Amino acid sequence: MNEIIAAIGLSLAISASLLWLLLRTAGAALPLDRPNERSLHSQATPRVGGIAIMVGICTTWLWIGAEPVILGIAMALCIISYLDDRSGLPTLARFLSHALAAVGFVVLSITDVPVWAAIVIVVGIIWMTNLYNFMDGSDGLAGGMAVFGFGTYAFLAWQAGNAPIAGASLAIGAAAIGFLLFNFPPAKVFMGDAGSIPLGFLAAAIGLLGWQQTLWPLWVPLVAFGPFVVDATVTIGKRILRREKIWQAHRMHYYQRLVQSGWGHRRTAIAAYGLMAFSAIVAAAGAQQSQTIQYVCVAAIALIYVVLGAMIDRSWAHQQQRTQTR
Repeated sequence: MNEIIAAIGLSLAISASLLWLLLRTAGAALPLDRPNERSLHSQATPRVGGIAIMVGICTTWLWIGAEPVILGIAMALCIISYLDDRSGLPTLARFLSHALAAVGFVVLSITDVPVWAAIVIVVGIIWMTNLYNFMDGSDGLAGGMAVFGFGTYAFLAWQAGNAPIAGASLAIGAAAIGFLLFNFPPAKVFMGDAGSIPLGFLAAAIGLLGWQQTLWPLWVPLVAFGPFVVDATVTIGKRILRREKIWQAHRMHYYQRLVQSGWGHRRTAIAAYGLMAFSAIVAAAGAQQSQTIQYVCVAAIALIYVVLGAMIDRSWAHQQQRTQTR
């Protein structure tokens, strides 16, 4: 336990100190996130937070000896995504890297599943990898999701007596806290693809690994990261139904609507943290109950998401009507 606590401190300290050093010394050499059609910010902002997060995670995982396969794949995604942050990579190259990461993880880490299930798992990993990136568009949001989501994994792994997964998950959450010191509204730095892409992969990979080791049911990762999973999936689904080009930048995610509706980054982040905390509690508490109660927990939180989504949709429609009549 003392080693895990020390690992948390190490991960947080490395993430925060490296980020402080980069912002203080690198200056113009840092890749910048410039405002575009998807942006909710108005000025160019460094996007190197993901580098600090992943260095903190990598150092800590090497120390505690946690999951070398997952770490190697995540760091490869970080490097490729950093190249994308700096100079841009073709969409096909990015997608192929995500697909190879998913296939590699399934081949090396997932056992005793039929071929059709392995294919579904690969698709799920690719989707989680990308949806985390889609949701990284508002100050404090992606970092906060890492704290609550991986915190849920850590709690359930600790309850089950699995120190390696508990320590690995805590290291991710701690590194995210180090990043949030500079990203909580108003943000001085963004995560960038170098952080959001590997974090999305880690959310899927550790979630599946915990399921394989019977630490939690398969639904737990979907609820623990529910605010991101639901927002991204519903938004993309709606765009597909409207026959929109889903690969084009947009600002129609629920969190983006809240920011544009006058909530701003800080209020949106705080509200999201409340929902993240609630989802984490449902996942952590429900996972240890009977199967019937688990079904009830999943159904109840799904209903809450539906109600919240409908409220935001209605508020957004009214705002658009008011804007058009002015």
